[in-house]
Amino acid sequence: MAFGRKMSLSRVENPCFLLFLVIFQAIFILILYRGGASSVFRGVLDVPQPLDYSKTEDVYTNLSLFIHSPDKKTMPYCTPQSPIFVGPLRVTFNVLPSERAIISKNPYVQPGGRYSPPHCLARYKTAIIIPHRNREKELRHLLYYLHPFLQRQQLQYRIYLIHQAGNGPFNQAKLLNIGVREAMKDDDWDCLLLHNVDLVPENDYNLYVCDEYYPKHMSSAIDKLQYSLPYWSFFGGVSALTPEHYMKMNGFPNTYWDRGGEHDDIAERIRLAGLKIVRTPLHLGRYRMMDRGQISAYAENVKRPAVLHTRTTWKDDGMNSLEFKVVAKKQPPLYTNITVDIGDPPMLPSLNKGE
Repeated sequence: MAFGRKMSLSRVENPCFLLFLVIFQAIFILILYRGGASSVFRGVLDVPQPLDYSKTEDVYTNLSLFIHSPDKKTMPYCTPQSPIFVGPLRVTFNVLPSERAIISKNPYVQPGGRYSPPHCLARYKTAIIIPHRNREKELRHLLYYLHPFLQRQQLQYRIYLIHQAGNGPFNQAKLLNIGVREAMKDDDWDCLLLHNVDLVPENDYNLYVCDEYYPKHMSSAIDKLQYSLPYWSFFGGVSALTPEHYMKMNGFPNTYWDRGGEHDDIAERIRLAGLKIVRTPLHLGRYRMMDRGQISAYAENVKRPAVLHTRTTWKDDGMNSLEFKVVAKKQPPLYTNITVDIGDPPMLPSLNKGE
């Protein structure tokens, strides 16, 4: 009996055993405090599930289940997770939809491309900003898929097209700055969703909402880039930033004309502003790119990051130096179109001697 008592005493006095008890007790208290084991181990247990993209759904599936509520005063808030998600979506560009067909399939979209759920109060407001020039075919394909995609997520949203006037070099980053400034005049948006006109999302679990803490890269897996990132700092395609994120990094650069390096400049601005990039997981952030005969050039252009001088320019080149003129602002049924004159690129110094 004494021998057994001595063995028990030595086990209790063992430092390793005491450390084990302390750690076990701490974990138990943490579980109780955080609301159960699932909340504590969620990050460990949330392993991406394989998705079968060979079995896709039509993007308009289940939208007819939304019934208009006649009284907004008694309308409940939308559920935290939409009840009509289906996951992988069927995306093809074989037939160009007419604008009339898109309008008829989206009866709750208001002039200017504005939408609020007809059956509940949205928990989130997102402005979709799309820079473009002479991309009407791509635009119609995108609107056909994007409107129902956003409605399935029960968002309040508005689609802005920022159209560059004239025939000068295209400046996508500057157009995005203009879109942000103009959109913020209309509403206090929770999220600024910056979207290439030629990319269509393939999974409705890819939520068009911002990360609370950091800028989010949405198009992490583009088909023409083999559904993978070309390099670790890539930030092109589709991205989501809160207004606070956007202003903290002084927006995007205004000095990149005809593409080439602006996405890498933006990624560097994020770092210099003390932020970091978060990404939609590859199995959700899948996008189809429309082929305009320039895919190979685009893929070649994004194989490697550009050489940058962002550290010396980002505080002076951006939202605080933005100059433009609004030529026209119209609100057709599916979008708000803002045509802008962004001026001409600065003249490059002549390489000829004596000039």
